[in-house]
Amino acid sequence: MTKIAIFDLDGTLLDTVQDLGRATNHALGVCGFPEHPIEDYYTLCGRGIYNLFRGALPEGKADEAMVKRMAELFLPYYDEHKCDFTRPYPGITEMLRKITSAGIRPAVASNKYQDGAEKLVRHFFGKFDFVKILGQREGQPIKPDPEIVYQIMSEMPGTGKDEVIYIGDSDVDMQTGANAGVRTIGVSWGFRSRAELEAGKPWGIADNAEELTGMIVY
Repeated sequence: MTKIAIFDLDGTLLDTVQDLGRATNHALGVCGFPEHPIEDYYTLCGRGIYNLFRGALPEGKADEAMVKRMAELFLPYYDEHKCDFTRPYPGITEMLRKITSAGIRPAVASNKYQDGAEKLVRHFFGKFDFVKILGQREGQPIKPDPEIVYQIMSEMPGTGKDEVIYIGDSDVDMQTGANAGVRTIGVSWGFRSRAELEAGKPWGIADNAEELTGMIVY
């Protein structure tokens, strides 16, 4: 029986790529660098904002001072515009309703910075009782390190790994679940390809929210 369903955020619960890409392009433009087409951000996103900036900056320009400058420009812009185009993927809200009705507690484990993750989850899914919403935090390792999964599990003492399921859309997520030793589901509607998910040998792959619901509540 599943007790906790831990979700990645960007590319899994929410389609955030356009707002992330536009905010990064804003920072690049202010710094005098060329912008990227939004399609590039499907592969640039997923490893935290600092790695996003390192990937988006021109080769040889991604020193720590410039990455910090990008963050200073990105964060206030994204905070203001994070819901311009971002929406839940089809069926996600209903999926959350069904799993919570079945007694399963949702949680979020994201490489998005903590404040952004909390604000987005509360904005779009505020009616649901999440065990914990964890993002990228100072002094804490980012995924695929499994520590974020263990921190969520600690909020419900006595929960075993066989009672936890981890859901995400990328190779980082498949590796996170494997590293944590929990069942892992890939979702094919996110930022990465099905082939990338399959390479991570997940417990299952869902092609829509209804399929995902059935895998979680089984």
